[in-house]
Amino acid sequence: MTFSYKIKDEIGHIEVRKKCCMLSELVALAYTCGTLRISAQSNTYLYISTENALTARRAFTFLKNLYNIKTDMFVKKNYRLRKNNSYIVSIPQVTEAGNILEDMHILHGSEKGKKGINPSVYHNIIRKKCCKRAHLRGAYLGAGSVNDPEKAYHLEFVTHNSLYASDLCALLNEFDLHAKMIERKNSFVVYLKEGEHIVELLSIIGAHEALLSLENLRVYKDIRNNINRLVNCETANLTKTVNAAIRHIENIRFIEAQIGVRSLPPLLREIAEVRLEYTDATLKELGQMLRQPVGKSGVNHRLRQLDMLASELKNKRGIET
Repeated sequence: MTFSYKIKDEIGHIEVRKKCCMLSELVALAYTCGTLRISAQSNTYLYISTENALTARRAFTFLKNLYNIKTDMFVKKNYRLRKNNSYIVSIPQVTEAGNILEDMHILHGSEKGKKGINPSVYHNIIRKKCCKRAHLRGAYLGAGSVNDPEKAYHLEFVTHNSLYASDLCALLNEFDLHAKMIERKNSFVVYLKEGEHIVELLSIIGAHEALLSLENLRVYKDIRNNINRLVNCETANLTKTVNAAIRHIENIRFIEAQIGVRSLPPLLREIAEVRLEYTDATLKELGQMLRQPVGKSGVNHRLRQLDMLASELKNKRGIET
């Protein structure tokens, strides 16, 4: 079971008692996975199609509780590309379907008697805070998906209705989720990219078990990333230290071969001899080995002088550095 399906399974079992929230969630399902057909005789037909049996059962239950009508539900088998079966909820009574859609403010009449479709959500449907949450829950059940959080943080809603996508994006941003919208082929995608915003949305729609799983994973990934950063930093510092020590030793040996270490001033001679004897020692350890101990900066200063001297000798002899 994918993480995306686990979320749908969890929120699909949430009990809704308020009729306003049932209506708001049902409207979201109608906009995201519903099909509305108006015949030439202005007869209205509504179908809600989904690959999630729990979502279909939820739509069936809400229609029954809100309107007390006979609703059909059947399964359409998909044989192409091993796709899942589709569960379709339909309202067989033409008059009832029209009345329900008008109650949802999805369908409206005109002065000439023709019916039209509202591409945007009626504002009273999502006026209350509880209804906003219910609508987002329905939108996720109908058109939402989330990537495997092990790989990336990405949650999205896909719809063919640009105005509804804009409404959905605005609704998400009422909760400060920084949702964005793009057009992808013939669809409109509303998406969240940040892990903390996805966690907040899961809390809003009531997916608390999924939220805890995602939070645990985020903590684990943060710890792992911090450890990797520390290891990389330590490795880089160690490499830098080793390379510097190799350079110092090579320069001191070059000086020894050219003019002899004994010809150096006492302080440079001492650090050169100690560096050659203790090749693996750190700068701090080298400083403690001197007759008059000095700190890391003092040792580094003397070694830089030796490097400069070696560079001058190489230039005089025409040796590339």
